[in-house]
Amino acid sequence: MSNIYRRFFLFPDILIMLVLLIAISSYVFAQPFHWSILLFFCLGLIIFSFSEYLIHRFLFHLPPPKNALGRKLLKRLHYDHHAHPNELHLLFLPVWYSLPNLSFFAALTYLLTQSVVSTAAAASGLIVMLLVYEWKHYVAHVPLKPRTRFGKWMKKTHLLHHFKNEHYWFGVSNPVGDWLFGTLKDEKTVASSQTARNLEKNREYEKPPIS
Repeated sequence: MSNIYRRFFLFPDILIMLVLLIAISSYVFAQPFHWSILLFFCLGLIIFSFSEYLIHRFLFHLPPPKNALGRKLLKRLHYDHHAHPNELHLLFLPVWYSLPNLSFFAALTYLLTQSVVSTAAAASGLIVMLLVYEWKHYVAHVPLKPRTRFGKWMKKTHLLHHFKNEHYWFGVSNPVGDWLFGTLKDEKTVASSQTARNLEKNREYEKPPIS
């Protein structure tokens, strides 16, 4: 395994989520197959795909909170990543953030279904998409060239988000949210931002409207 792959798969936050995925999916595979298992697995994939965009845009890019704790949390979750986009320890979502979110989603699924198997299947889908997101985010910031045209394009749009204008191109694993909400733009039509590398500065222009 080359060093660039080792750095990803052996990073503690990634390794913990991988082990958790293996444990939960092993339980799911041990159950008799039913189409609902596949349905809830896909539901987990879809929910993460949309939450990825919504959380990135509407939580991680909030104006700096006046509350010291809130500001500290956003600095660790995202502000510092924009300031130092290639630092590995700021690149991945910390488990103290991911695990509570996963637990909330699993608890909600169980309350709605009263099924441990369906809940485990949905959680598996969520973790799979989380790891896909983390991998694509990692690829966007390391000297690793994606093999597909789509992968190259996603890497390019993410770097535009970091280095041209932080108010556009929020999708990391997919562009669906950007397409739906009007933040997928031709780079030639978007002005360069003075705050893309420092989200704690006051914004001097309006955020894009929700389309």
